[in-house]
Amino acid sequence: MAKPAQGAKYRGSIHDFPGFDPNQDAEALYTAMKGFGSDKEAILDIITSRSNRQRQEICQSYKSLYGKDLIADLKYELTGKFERLIVGLMRPPAYCDAKEIKDAISGIGTDEKCLIEILASRTNEQMHQLVAAYKDAYERDLEADIIGDTSGHFQKMLVVLLQGTREEDDVVSEDLVQQDVQDLYEAGELKWGTDEAQFIYILGNRSKQHLRLVFDEYLKTTGKPIEASIRGELSGDFEKLMLAVVKCIRSTPEYFAERLFKAMKGLGTRDNTLIRIMVSRSELDMLDIREIFRTKYEKSLYSMIKNDTSGEYKKSLLKLCGGDDDAAGQFFPEAAQVAYQMWELSAVARVELKGTVRPANDFNPDADAKALRKAMKGLGTDEDTIIDIITHRSNAQRQQIRQTFKSHFGRDLMSDLKSEISGDLARLILGLMMPPAHYDAKQLKKAMEGAGTDEKALIEILATRTNAEIRAINEAYKEDYHKSLEDALSSDTSGHFRRILISLATGNREEGGENLDQAREDAQEIADTPSGDKASLETRFMTILCTRSYPHLRRVFQEFIKMTNYDVEHTIKKEMSGDVRDAFVAIVQSVKNKPLFFADKLYKSMKGAGTDEKTLTRIMVSRSEIDLLNIRREFIEKYDKSLHQAIEGDTSGDFLKALLALCGGED
Repeated sequence: MAKPAQGAKYRGSIHDFPGFDPNQDAEALYTAMKGFGSDKEAILDIITSRSNRQRQEICQSYKSLYGKDLIADLKYELTGKFERLIVGLMRPPAYCDAKEIKDAISGIGTDEKCLIEILASRTNEQMHQLVAAYKDAYERDLEADIIGDTSGHFQKMLVVLLQGTREEDDVVSEDLVQQDVQDLYEAGELKWGTDEAQFIYILGNRSKQHLRLVFDEYLKTTGKPIEASIRGELSGDFEKLMLAVVKCIRSTPEYFAERLFKAMKGLGTRDNTLIRIMVSRSELDMLDIREIFRTKYEKSLYSMIKNDTSGEYKKSLLKLCGGDDDAAGQFFPEAAQVAYQMWELSAVARVELKGTVRPANDFNPDADAKALRKAMKGLGTDEDTIIDIITHRSNAQRQQIRQTFKSHFGRDLMSDLKSEISGDLARLILGLMMPPAHYDAKQLKKAMEGAGTDEKALIEILATRTNAEIRAINEAYKEDYHKSLEDALSSDTSGHFRRILISLATGNREEGGENLDQAREDAQEIADTPSGDKASLETRFMTILCTRSYPHLRRVFQEFIKMTNYDVEHTIKKEMSGDVRDAFVAIVQSVKNKPLFFADKLYKSMKGAGTDEKTLTRIMVSRSEIDLLNIRREFIEKYDKSLHQAIEGDTSGDFLKALLALCGGED
């Protein structure tokens, strides 16, 4: 069994089996495979309940007792995914890694994802053991085989990682941190082209502790996380490798939690990835992976495996997982600490928000007004010209074009556009032509008019806008509809939901920083409400979530975790329901990471059968000059595909062209 570092707590899910007898286990396995068929239950029960060290003793006893190779017999008796899993468990860890890499580079094509996962995540000691095991098992040099099967900067970084020479000193030089930040900045953002060698040298050799400080300082210095620079400067497998290295530097368990989630989400299961991770991490950090998985994806690793696999294969994976953390949103204590740390990162991060639409250089409202008039004059309409002009001007510039159009032609540009274009394209273009506050006011009006109410639209807008934006919306609503927004909300909603929306619509959220003593009081206030007292709970949450500043709320949520071992979002989902629950969850998610909140909304608007064009349009219009670039980054980080690709696969025609222009590029 892998030994934890001195003083460190063992975090694997598989332990040495008490009262272990290798001869008895060898006899039981022989009996399970003797005769016609095999007792798969007995096989999985023994092998998944023993540590790797104990399995090696069983192999030796089996050979001594029967003169046969246990792994060869298991391969003969078992098949498919179950066989791959059990045989993987029987190999020493370094030999298991060696087999995975040999398979990844054998035959036609290369499994780059496997190479990246193993070489980006292993320690120096594990890397040295891997190289030796590969030499012993295949009588070949691993470095030579990797060089023969890969190329370019991807190859160079793999070779650097393969040396297993990453610095391990915990003493960090502040001067060297600053120098590395400057070198990375100059090698990427400040350079025409990219100096890949600097990225390889620094990310491939510096200690984890040093690099974590480099990443923190890089964010402070440049206003963007190192991952954003890597995506902007590097490409292909090299980019994927460097991102994996960064993730493992930040948190190896979080990297594997993400890999496991992606292996099981959507249609089909990436079984090779699932098996490789469950085998390789079962005696290292499976408990940490479980905790992060539960925190990040709001479901347990156990439940996802249970729903995504079957038969003895499923039973074996669940044994390796070691337990189910899905207790109605409750964390076991270590997971609460993980959640606390995630809020801490959210609280300290100061990421610059960036839109994708910026003021056009050499802007000429006369020329634009004339070009738009020409595009709509006569038979037919030149949609390409309309899209090109309107999606590449800032909102302030569009207002100048509207005024110039009226001055030149005595016509209302909005009316002309309405008569010339239609459908989804018309909603998008006309939305872009409106001042932001008037656009939001119109979306709120539409959400409340006619039969039924679009509560999701009300929540999305009111839960995410700043005080200044809310006040501007109030003025626009009064001006356009001769009625106050509060009166409209009062007449169209009811109960606690109405109270929440009206509170948000006042635009009176505090704007200061955090107050630790007050945060503890606030956390205690919502933690003390008896379960089942729904009305009191909703009132207490409303008075805090709708009025406190974002920095203060982040601290409240951290203190809540410390007091209760619950994440506030899980508590809301457990104790509340309907629109009240959805509104509070939206506020919490917006406080934690507003671009990620919108990325999730965009993803849901395009997944499955049919597209929610209204939500898609509303977000693309309203965030294009605020944080759409940040939303793009969160989208690709979470869903493993770019927003550009999602839009391209889900829309068509001129609507597609306009959306892609707003999107601003392919990540």
